[in-house]
Amino acid sequence: MAKKKRTRTIDIEIDKLTNSIEEVATGKTVATHVGLVLPEDKLIRAKDWRFDWIKELEQPHHEVYALTAEPHPGIPQGLISLEDKGDHIHMHLLESAKFNQGKGKLFIGVPPNLVAHACRISFLRGYGGVVAFVAKTKLRQHYIDTLGAEVMRGDRLFIGSTSAAELVERYFKGQ
Repeated sequence: MAKKKRTRTIDIEIDKLTNSIEEVATGKTVATHVGLVLPEDKLIRAKDWRFDWIKELEQPHHEVYALTAEPHPGIPQGLISLEDKGDHIHMHLLESAKFNQGKGKLFIGVPPNLVAHACRISFLRGYGGVVAFVAKTKLRQHYIDTLGAEVMRGDRLFIGSTSAAELVERYFKGQ
Protein backbone atom coordinates (compact mmCIF):
# COMPACT_ATOMS: atom_id res chain seq x y z
CA MET A 1 0.00 0.00 0.00
CA ALA A 2 1.34 3.42 -0.95
CA LYS A 3 2.28 5.74 1.87
CA LYS A 4 -0.17 8.64 2.09
CA LYS A 5 1.48 12.02 1.79
CA ARG A 6 0.80 14.14 4.86
CA THR A 7 -0.78 17.51 4.15
CA ARG A 8 1.17 20.26 5.84
CA THR A 9 -0.61 23.23 7.29
CA ILE A 10 0.46 26.83 7.59
CA ASP A 11 0.45 27.65 11.28
CA ILE A 12 2.28 30.93 11.73
CA GLU A 13 0.72 34.04 13.18
CA ILE A 14 0.75 37.15 11.02
CA ASP A 15 2.13 39.49 13.66
CA LYS A 16 1.68 42.76 11.77
CA LEU A 17 1.19 43.96 8.23
CA THR A 18 4.11 46.31 7.74
CA ASN A 19 5.60 48.00 4.67
CA SER A 20 8.71 45.83 4.93
CA ILE A 21 9.84 44.39 8.23
CA GLU A 22 10.19 46.44 11.39
CA GLU A 23 12.88 46.25 14.02
CA VAL A 24 10.99 45.65 17.27
CA ALA A 25 13.43 47.62 19.46
CA THR A 26 13.32 50.82 17.37
CA GLY A 27 10.19 50.58 15.20
CA LYS A 28 12.40 51.32 12.18
CA THR A 29 11.52 49.78 8.84
CA VAL A 30 14.39 47.85 7.27
CA ALA A 31 14.97 47.09 3.59
CA THR A 32 14.59 43.42 2.68
CA HIS A 33 15.44 41.06 -0.12
CA VAL A 34 13.77 37.74 -1.00
CA GLY A 35 15.86 35.25 -2.90
CA LEU A 36 15.74 31.62 -3.98
CA VAL A 37 17.70 29.26 -1.71
CA LEU A 38 19.69 26.42 -3.25
CA PRO A 39 21.07 23.47 -1.23
CA GLU A 40 24.65 24.48 -2.03
CA ASP A 41 24.08 27.96 -0.55
CA LYS A 42 24.52 26.60 3.00
CA LEU A 43 22.34 29.52 4.12
CA ILE A 44 20.08 27.49 6.41
CA ARG A 45 21.27 26.27 9.80
CA ALA A 46 18.92 23.63 11.24
CA LYS A 47 19.11 25.02 14.80
CA ASP A 48 17.45 28.28 13.70
CA TRP A 49 14.25 26.56 12.50
CA ARG A 50 11.38 24.42 13.71
CA PHE A 51 10.88 22.73 10.32
CA ASP A 52 13.46 20.64 8.46
CA TRP A 53 14.28 23.11 5.68
CA ILE A 54 17.23 21.05 4.46
CA LYS A 55 14.75 18.25 3.66
CA GLU A 56 12.37 20.81 2.12
CA LEU A 57 15.11 21.92 -0.29
CA GLU A 58 15.27 18.33 -1.55
CA GLN A 59 11.55 18.15 -2.41
CA PRO A 60 10.94 18.01 -6.16
CA HIS A 61 9.08 21.02 -7.54
CA HIS A 62 9.38 22.99 -4.27
CA GLU A 63 11.10 26.37 -4.35
CA VAL A 64 12.44 27.69 -1.04
CA TYR A 65 12.92 31.45 -0.64
CA ALA A 66 14.68 33.32 2.15
CA LEU A 67 13.87 36.81 3.38
CA THR A 68 16.98 38.71 4.43
CA ALA A 69 17.27 42.19 5.93
CA GLU A 70 19.79 44.88 5.05
CA PRO A 71 21.46 45.00 8.44
CA HIS A 72 22.09 41.21 8.29
CA PRO A 73 22.34 40.21 4.59
CA GLY A 74 23.51 36.61 5.11
CA ILE A 75 20.99 35.68 7.79
CA PRO A 76 17.52 34.48 6.77
CA GLN A 77 14.78 36.23 8.78
CA GLY A 78 12.16 33.84 7.41
CA LEU A 79 11.66 31.07 4.85
CA ILE A 80 8.83 30.02 2.56
CA SER A 81 8.37 26.91 0.41
CA LEU A 82 6.28 27.27 -2.75
CA GLU A 83 5.18 25.04 -5.59
CA ASP A 84 4.03 26.16 -9.02
CA LYS A 85 0.79 24.27 -9.73
CA GLY A 86 0.39 25.57 -13.30
CA ASP A 87 -2.50 27.92 -12.50
CA HIS A 88 -1.62 29.11 -8.98
CA ILE A 89 1.16 29.01 -6.42
CA HIS A 90 0.79 26.62 -3.48
CA MET A 91 2.41 27.59 -0.18
CA HIS A 92 3.73 24.47 1.62
CA LEU A 93 5.66 25.95 4.54
CA LEU A 94 6.16 29.39 6.07
CA GLU A 95 8.35 30.16 9.07
CA SER A 96 10.08 33.02 10.83
CA ALA A 97 13.55 32.34 12.21
CA LYS A 98 13.48 31.43 15.92
CA PHE A 99 14.86 34.87 16.80
CA ASN A 100 11.79 36.43 15.12
CA GLN A 101 9.28 34.45 17.18
CA GLY A 102 7.75 35.13 20.58
CA LYS A 103 8.17 38.08 22.90
CA GLY A 104 11.87 38.63 22.26
CA LYS A 105 11.66 38.73 18.46
CA LEU A 106 14.00 41.05 16.55
CA PHE A 107 11.71 41.82 13.59
CA ILE A 108 7.96 41.86 12.97
CA GLY A 109 6.29 41.57 9.58
CA VAL A 110 8.35 38.64 8.29
CA PRO A 111 5.49 36.19 7.49
CA PRO A 112 3.30 38.63 5.51
CA ASN A 113 6.36 39.83 3.60
CA LEU A 114 6.99 36.26 2.45
CA VAL A 115 3.30 35.71 1.60
CA ALA A 116 3.42 38.91 -0.48
CA HIS A 117 6.42 37.43 -2.30
CA ALA A 118 4.39 34.30 -3.10
CA CYS A 119 1.62 36.52 -4.50
CA ARG A 120 4.18 38.47 -6.53
CA ILE A 121 5.50 35.24 -8.06
CA SER A 122 1.92 34.25 -8.90
CA PHE A 123 1.41 37.55 -10.74
CA LEU A 124 4.76 37.24 -12.55
CA ARG A 125 3.84 33.74 -13.75
CA GLY A 126 0.45 34.84 -15.03
CA TYR A 127 -1.73 33.35 -12.26
CA GLY A 128 -3.34 36.61 -11.15
CA GLY A 129 -1.65 36.58 -7.73
CA VAL A 130 -3.53 33.49 -6.56
CA VAL A 131 -1.81 31.60 -3.73
CA ALA A 132 -3.38 28.56 -2.04
CA PHE A 133 -2.50 26.88 1.24
CA VAL A 134 -3.89 24.68 3.98
CA ALA A 135 -4.34 26.55 7.26
CA LYS A 136 -4.14 25.15 10.73
CA THR A 137 -7.83 25.13 11.79
CA LYS A 138 -7.34 27.50 14.71
CA LEU A 139 -5.64 30.08 12.44
CA ARG A 140 -8.07 29.94 9.52
CA GLN A 141 -10.03 33.04 10.57
CA HIS A 142 -6.77 34.83 11.38
CA TYR A 143 -5.61 34.44 7.74
CA ILE A 144 -8.98 35.58 6.46
CA ASP A 145 -8.80 38.70 8.65
CA THR A 146 -5.13 39.61 8.13
CA LEU A 147 -4.29 38.44 4.60
CA GLY A 148 -7.71 38.66 2.99
CA ALA A 149 -7.66 34.90 2.38
CA GLU A 150 -10.83 33.16 1.28
CA VAL A 151 -12.10 29.66 1.99
CA MET A 152 -11.79 27.20 -0.86
CA ARG A 153 -12.96 24.19 1.15
CA GLY A 154 -12.51 23.36 4.83
CA ASP A 155 -9.08 24.53 5.91
CA ARG A 156 -7.94 25.05 2.32
CA LEU A 157 -7.65 28.77 1.73
CA PHE A 158 -6.53 30.97 -1.10
CA ILE A 159 -5.51 34.55 -1.57
CA GLY A 160 -7.31 35.97 -4.59
CA SER A 161 -6.19 38.66 -7.01
CA THR A 162 -7.48 41.68 -5.09
CA SER A 163 -5.93 40.74 -1.74
CA ALA A 164 -2.75 39.58 -3.50
CA ALA A 165 -2.43 42.93 -5.27
CA GLU A 166 -2.79 44.76 -1.95
CA LEU A 167 -0.06 42.65 -0.34
CA VAL A 168 2.30 43.04 -3.28
CA GLU A 169 1.74 46.80 -3.37
CA ARG A 170 2.40 47.06 0.37
CA TYR A 171 5.66 45.08 0.33
CA PHE A 172 7.03 45.52 -3.19
CA LYS A 173 6.06 49.04 -4.28
CA GLY A 174 7.36 49.66 -7.78
CA GLN A 175 9.20 46.35 -8.09
